[in-house]
Amino acid sequence: MTQETEAKKPGSGLLNLLVDYGPIAVFFAIYRYYAPSDHNDAVAEVLAVIRGTVAFMVTAVAALAVSRWKLGKISPMLWLSTGLIVVFGGLTVFFQDERWIQIKPTVIYLGFGAALLLGAARGKPLLKYLLAAAFEGLNDAGWMKLSRNWGFFFFFLAALNEVLRRQLEFGDWIAAKLWLFMPLTFLFTFAHIPMLLKHGMSESAEAEVITDPPHE
Repeated sequence: MTQETEAKKPGSGLLNLLVDYGPIAVFFAIYRYYAPSDHNDAVAEVLAVIRGTVAFMVTAVAALAVSRWKLGKISPMLWLSTGLIVVFGGLTVFFQDERWIQIKPTVIYLGFGAALLLGAARGKPLLKYLLAAAFEGLNDAGWMKLSRNWGFFFFFLAALNEVLRRQLEFGDWIAAKLWLFMPLTFLFTFAHIPMLLKHGMSESAEAEVITDPPHE
């Protein structure tokens, strides 16, 4: 890629946020729009879930294309997340059962958490291969700490998702994905900034780290 092409496709904090969290926001909006006021109306509730899920799938694929077009890259996490959205979204529509799309985050969190902790135990900071471009200058010790900490955090998010999906109505669970999981992720990421800078990450990378943390 030439310098001129790179200049046309700079990283954008706002665009990263839209790519990462736009699909779940659309999911929430479409479901809320079609959800019946009386949640005892099972047929209308299922139709609202299906419409929201289809919108979720379409928006996720569109976000993948936007990431490639505007940012010049598609992260491995985004590839995997989009693939699982399509798979679990398809199962939700086919079986008309919202539980499929609800367990998708749990599957991703457990998979990422297990991979990162197994890699850390073997002395391989796997997060480095997923996010090297966003953590410019970070040394191996920093990558090891980051991979280990995110591994434990992903397990925590998996457990939290399982608790919430069992305790909340579907619409409230979607809202939690936006208003609970996203802030927790940003706070966890922000808390690591001093450690990352101590281990060699350039200060110019700080803004990108905050606006594009690891996510499901």
